[in-house]
Amino acid sequence: MKTVLSMSLLAVVFTVGGVGAQELRREAIDSASIASIAAERPTKAPADPDPAVVRLQVLLDRAGSSPGVIDGFYGENVRKAVAGFETMNSLVVDGKPDPEVVARLEGNAPIVESYVVSAEDATGLVDRIPEDYDEKAKMQSLGYTSVAEKLSERFHMDVGLMQALNPFSRFAPGDTVWVVTPGPPQEGKVERIEANKQTGQILAYAENGSLLAVYPATIGSEDNPAPSGKHKVKGVARMPAYRYDPRLNFRQGKNNKVLTIPKGPNGPVGSVWIDLTEPTYGIHGTPEPKLIDKVGSHGCVRLTNWDAEELAGMVKPGVMVEFVNQGPAALK
Repeated sequence: MKTVLSMSLLAVVFTVGGVGAQELRREAIDSASIASIAAERPTKAPADPDPAVVRLQVLLDRAGSSPGVIDGFYGENVRKAVAGFETMNSLVVDGKPDPEVVARLEGNAPIVESYVVSAEDATGLVDRIPEDYDEKAKMQSLGYTSVAEKLSERFHMDVGLMQALNPFSRFAPGDTVWVVTPGPPQEGKVERIEANKQTGQILAYAENGSLLAVYPATIGSEDNPAPSGKHKVKGVARMPAYRYDPRLNFRQGKNNKVLTIPKGPNGPVGSVWIDLTEPTYGIHGTPEPKLIDKVGSHGCVRLTNWDAEELAGMVKPGVMVEFVNQGPAALK
């Protein structure tokens, strides 16, 4: 049966992590003021998404400074996105949503819009994604596990936020659901990429030196550090299969043989691979967008799928990628 959202259904109490959460309304996000967000991040994370932070994250995404997953929480990636926006606009870089940042970001365009689930949205799904690579290798594809997950990535949202905005939807074809609208992908020609290990960011520069886009990134880890120095983009592979070789990369579980992991957005490297001239290293997507810059990688540069896809659309073979380990004091 088709589910049609009404305004009365939007005022609901949902649960996050087993704790009762406040009401989340579509109009609360559209009418929220990002000027109400405190300059300093809270020392303790709130239990509930903040409509004003949802708004801020969407506006930053539209401006080309990605906050990663739009979830309504004022985390480290939001601070970095604000700092990226300040850099792009030649403002003092402190990572705080001060009045000048607010004035340049705010606009009248709505943040939340309705979307009708299509029949295509319900195709290509899988029941589950196993953790073990040997089990992954036996699957036909590593697609999304639900329509809600597929739509959340399309609109750069956390699945929890998607479900909170649509608590009564089955996300079936024909259902009308609420989604945030981050805007179209950034366009341009990237001349140089900086992978900043210290700040956990990818900065994409145009030929004239201007900053085209900024993304939060996982750049290696202590056990598997990313390379240093300058390298180049070799090419781009979309929806790549992943060749697991424990002799060259890392050891996953008890798997000690070469495996071919099928393609899909929930594959080890997500929906796109930007190959680098440094053997076995690349810039790629991820099956866990909410973990960007929170959990280490196996040496590569990991972005959300949508950020990796956007960057892939702006690079060509030969683009310089420089790994650095320093950045503005505000981001250290």
